[in-house]
Amino acid sequence: MSDIHPTAIIDPSAVLGANVEVEQFATIGPNVVLHDGVKIGPHAVVARNTTIGADTVVHPFAVLGGPPQSVGYKGEETALVIGARNVIREFVTINRGMPNARGETRIGDGCFIMTHAHIAHDCMLGDGVIMANNVMIGGHVHIGDSAWIGGGAAVHQNSRIGRNAMLGGMAGLEGDLIPFGSALGNRAYLGGLNLVGLKRRGFSRETIHDVRNAYRLLFAEEGTFQERLDDVAETFAKCPEAMEIVEFIRTGGNRALCMPHREA
Repeated sequence: MSDIHPTAIIDPSAVLGANVEVEQFATIGPNVVLHDGVKIGPHAVVARNTTIGADTVVHPFAVLGGPPQSVGYKGEETALVIGARNVIREFVTINRGMPNARGETRIGDGCFIMTHAHIAHDCMLGDGVIMANNVMIGGHVHIGDSAWIGGGAAVHQNSRIGRNAMLGGMAGLEGDLIPFGSALGNRAYLGGLNLVGLKRRGFSRETIHDVRNAYRLLFAEEGTFQERLDDVAETFAKCPEAMEIVEFIRTGGNRALCMPHREA
């Protein structure tokens, strides 16, 4: 049975699942879908065209599904899709997409987004992403599964962060951070691998050993970067995690690759 506080404002077009809780003075806007077990805290706003997956908890004063912060936005109908079992803390803002892009911002399952974080239009977050306080994510950013973003970090629009990567607190990332990589500094540079994250996520010792060796080869001093990339692809062809790094780099994006200090 759902529990809707009498001071909450629910648009007639909103669809609420079973056992949904909407607390004092919260606002649920047009064309919002709240799946089973969603909890919306006091004074939180789910603006419009937003879908929130089952058992997600939204804390007070968060604003989800607000319009994109872009001078080119003219009020078009775009969307925000949030997965299941997420925790979205106080004062978090997540914007809808832009009509001339994907038109949709998407958050995966099981993410933990801490106080005052901002996720801009057309971003794509995978599952299990952890985002600490005051993180700022620009538009069109892709963040892979289980990535960790430290407090106060900023990510430039159109950047990519690979799976299980870690961006340190207060870092300013202007480029693409490889899967399993660890970046820090302002402007951010690649400082190594996210070894702590790999161990916590249960990667085997053999896999971690292979990824470390692939990383060392990739960022060695001999030869060109392209030659070293080809060497990694050949030497570690049987290591899926090493090949994930290779494919991430080969796929490319709109931003340069985040590199170690000596190659930045």
